[in-house]
This record gives sequence, C-alpha cells and structure tokens, in this order.
Amino acid sequence: MTDHTDAPPEGGSDARALCLVTGATGYIGGRLVPELLAAGHRVRCLVRDPGRIRDYPWRAEVETVKADVTRPETLAGVFAGVEVAYFLVHSLGTGGSFERRDRTSARAFGAAAARAGVRRIVYLGGLIPPGVPEHALSPHLRSRAEVGRILRESGVPTAELRAAVILGSGSASFEMLRYLTERLPVMVTPNWVDTRIQPIAVRDVLRYLVGAAALPPEVNRSFDIGGPDVLTYREMMLRYAGIAGLPRRLIVPVPVLTPRLSSHWVGLVTPVPNSIARPLVESLRHEVVCREHDIAALVPDPPGGLIGFDRAVRLALKRIQDAEVTTRWSSASLAGAPSDPLPTDPDWAGGSLYEDVKEREVAASPQAVWQVVEGIGGDNGWYSFPLAWAVRGWLDRLVGGVGLRRGRRDPARLRVGDSLDFWRVEEIEPVELLRLRAEMRLPGLAWLELRVDSDGNGGTIYRQRALFHPHGLAGHAYWWSVAPFHSFVFGGMARNITERARTLP
Repeated sequence: MTDHTDAPPEGGSDARALCLVTGATGYIGGRLVPELLAAGHRVRCLVRDPGRIRDYPWRAEVETVKADVTRPETLAGVFAGVEVAYFLVHSLGTGGSFERRDRTSARAFGAAAARAGVRRIVYLGGLIPPGVPEHALSPHLRSRAEVGRILRESGVPTAELRAAVILGSGSASFEMLRYLTERLPVMVTPNWVDTRIQPIAVRDVLRYLVGAAALPPEVNRSFDIGGPDVLTYREMMLRYAGIAGLPRRLIVPVPVLTPRLSSHWVGLVTPVPNSIARPLVESLRHEVVCREHDIAALVPDPPGGLIGFDRAVRLALKRIQDAEVTTRWSSASLAGAPSDPLPTDPDWAGGSLYEDVKEREVAASPQAVWQVVEGIGGDNGWYSFPLAWAVRGWLDRLVGGVGLRRGRRDPARLRVGDSLDFWRVEEIEPVELLRLRAEMRLPGLAWLELRVDSDGNGGTIYRQRALFHPHGLAGHAYWWSVAPFHSFVFGGMARNITERARTLP
C-alpha cells in the first residue's frame, strides 16, 4: 500500500511470481491487483467479462483470461505457469443458493490449481466465532468456513485469511455501518448492536494478502486477521458519528427485532441491497473476535502497528470528504488509498453524493467561454436569478456565514485560494476547469465545477456540475428542499454563460 514499505516476509520464493486473481472486478480484487504489481509480481486476472476491467489504469500491465469458476470446463489452461492463486469470489447477493455456488466454485478452483502445480492458494474468508459449531453459524459464515476447508483439502497449500468487518469505503459491511449512522439520529435496533466485533482496515487486509504470496510451502491453515480494536456495533456507530462530525446518536436496542426483520429494516434505511444486507445482519448475531495473531510471525505487523478503527474510518471517509471532485469530468481518479472507493464499486458505495449536471454546446471558442467563466462572481454576478443568489447570501449571513460580501480579488483573473463571494477557488486549469468549494454555512460539503472543452470543430462544450455531500439527515433534507430551484438557478447559469460567450467580440 502507499504508506507501507515493509519488506516481503521470508520463507517463500515470491520474486516476480505469477499471481492469478479472481474477483478482479470486485471490492478486494480491484484493490489487490495494483498492490501485487507494486510488490513486483506479475498478475493474471480471471474474469467472466474482460470488458469490465477495460478502463482500469492497470489493465495494460496484467494478463486477462476469460473464464468462470462456477464452470470447471472453462478453467483449462487458466492456471498455466501460475504460482499463487487468489480466490476472492463469492456469490453473496446473487440470489438463490449462494452456498451451493460457492461450494462448486471452490472445488473447481482447487482441483484446477492442483492439476497445474500451483504452489499456493490465498483465500479471504470470514472470521469464525469461537466455540460455535459450524452448523450453528449463519449461512454466510458457514459458507465462508466451508470454502476455506475445501481449498485447504485441495492438495495445494492454502492460506485462509479470516476477517470480520472490513473498514474501507465500498466494503458492504462498512457501507451498512456508514448509512445506518448517517441517516438515523435515533435508532431502534436489534440486540446485535451489542455484539463484539474486531474490524480491520482494508489497507491491512491487502498487506496480508500480498504477504501471503511468500508464505513457506508447509503453511496450510487459516489465520485470524483483525485490527487492534474490539468494539460492539453500537460503539462502532457512536465512534463513526464522532469522526464524521455528526451529533451523538441515540441507540435503543429492541429484543423483538430478529435478524430477518432487521435485515429488511437495514434494506429500507440503507441502499445496501437486501440480498447482501440479510446475510451480513445474520452474521452479526455472532461475536467475531480473533483467537490468535499467528500471521504476524509470517507477515510482520508494520512498524507503526495495525490501523485502528478511528484512523481506518478517517481513511475511508477521505474520498467522500473530497467528493471525488479532484478528478476531471471525463473520469474518476483511480489513484489513491486502497480504502478509497473505485468507480467500479457498487453504486450504493461511498456515501451519498448528490449532483446537478448541465451541458451545453456553444458556437464560441473555448477561450471566449473561459473568459466568461473566469469572470464569474463579484460585480459580474452569477449569470442567473440574481434575487435567489442575494437571498442565499443574506440567509448565510443570518446564520453567521460569509454571505456574498467578499466579492473577488481581481475583476478578470482568478487563482487557487481566492475567495469568491461565498466560494473559494479550489482548482483552476486555464481554459479548462474552474472548481469552487462552498464556504457558506451548509449541512454538508458543496462544490461547483465549470468545465470548458473544445468540440474539435471550432466550437465549445460547456459542462457545469454542482455537487453536494450531505452531512447527516439535515444534509439530505437540505438538498431536496433546494432541488426544485436548481433548474432555474443552475440551468439559467449554464444558458447565460454560454450566451454571453457567444456574443463576446
């Protein structure tokens, strides 16, 4: 990972190993591939649809094979030359019997790896509660345990890494925690809020996965992996609220809420699909705390120790606090921490981010459009509904904000850091991009991006995007209360900016 420089553990030949990664389009797999490449390994991705990784930044650095682990006949030749095979697929959320599909996939994968002489399988499973027989586990945890056993019995030495809640934006269990905490200031909850859990940061999970490639050949076992903190789900929600700057949450457990009922409740409150929420919720009735930390003898802890809950949450929230607006219009940045969300994460991942997008073609040069864009604000105004802007400025001053009184430093030119009425210039790329960050009093974070692109024929495409990341329930209410005015305010702005540019001498 970007902030870990640990040397690979001793005991295995890991120099330029060819690693097969399944699940490269998934949450963990999509973050593991660049980490393996950075560690000097070669990577082959097994995917059902190669088109799904076409736009990954590492696409040109990996081999891609089209296959399906649920169809053993497609695996012929896939393992040729492979030394380390990562099994990171599971059928959770696909409907039907995910246990049967995972069982079939694990058997086919293990058998194909054994025939090809693969020296190591690495599997990321679920942390199994101590003292609970397998038949009493939730279907989700029972399936994870069964898959690990099948792979360990395949004849290929297998490292099964068992984790509980993974803290990283895009992780289903973390997103469930995020949405429940942000959207409900008062929560009536099931008894599982008092279940003890040992969460782990996604950065540490990836560290262990990469390190497992070099384990000695005699290692064929499971390892419990977890962070330094053991917390109840209630404590996790309260600490998340504190880190996110939300008011303290009131949590009232209700014994009559069964896992089945509470999974429907989670599905209603959060956008995490019920097919995923239900098995996760059912697993929360078990205490999941590490019984051992033997992995540290083979993959040593980093010098600063494992990442604690508070820091892991801050890392997971970092991209949302940046609202992904550090990127250009055409794409989302894939550079950043492994805890950051990827554009290929589920659309319910990463927290809420509302946006209003306008785009117009204009018969004027990019330079003419940019001249109008860079001159926005101050005495020039905001090119739409002046009364609405004035009222918003007055309201901001009433609640102690800066209002519109700051104007602008220069009537024609802007630079990064300039105040611009109740905005701040966060980024400027001449004749391309102006990004403003709101400094008015808001229940959330807001940006306005104005983009100028040539259409290749002497004309220009003007793109405008307003973004808002709500802060708690008040933030969501604020967005929907002003949304009806957006067509007048932002639509008028786009129309008048392009018309002004068209009429410039």
